[in-house]
Amino acid sequence: MEQFMAPLWLSLKLAVFTTLILALVGVVSGYVLHMFSFRGKSLIRAIIALPLVLPPTVLGYYLLVAMQPDSFAGGVFEKLFGVRMVFSFYGILLGSIVFSLPFMVSPILSGLDALPKSLREASFTLGKTRLQTFFKVLVPNIKSSLFAAFIMTFAHTIGEFGVVLMIGGNIPGQTRVASIAIFHEMEAMNYDVANQYALVLLVFSLVIIFLVQWLQKRIALW
Repeated sequence: MEQFMAPLWLSLKLAVFTTLILALVGVVSGYVLHMFSFRGKSLIRAIIALPLVLPPTVLGYYLLVAMQPDSFAGGVFEKLFGVRMVFSFYGILLGSIVFSLPFMVSPILSGLDALPKSLREASFTLGKTRLQTFFKVLVPNIKSSLFAAFIMTFAHTIGEFGVVLMIGGNIPGQTRVASIAIFHEMEAMNYDVANQYALVLLVFSLVIIFLVQWLQKRIALW
């Protein structure tokens, strides 16, 4: 049982850390990209959305190359933190953050962009700063977008496969998450075990969908 649960717990751990880190990144990105006008903003938005259309294996390959110990980024991480990025949990965490970035940032930006400009203008008229306007006026009006961003990021991370496999491989207890465990058991022709993992992820996905629908109705009443 412990061996069976290990990939599920690792998937959960990866999803929690990815969501928490991207929550901070998403809010900061939303603040900068919505509250300020500057050259290159459209390019930044396009780069953030790139993982949505880029094949996971392509993204995983470039991240793998970038994080090799003999590369600049990989060498910096290893020298400063003593952390080897490739084929480790830290590596798949970074890959997951990059791959799931648009699932956090895009809903937040969409929610902010949908708000009437009069909200921001009225806040400025009352003497509020950009920071006060963002957190006290705009953010409370995009609760449903924030919630959708958190849930989408968490659920997407649980099901990640290509990027995680490219960067982390299939190391038990370190990088073998649930989706890779299914692949591993299929290769070993352990179809019953693969079916059990798949069933767990299927039930989890259904629970997430129902939870989103229920909470969105609750949030709308706040």
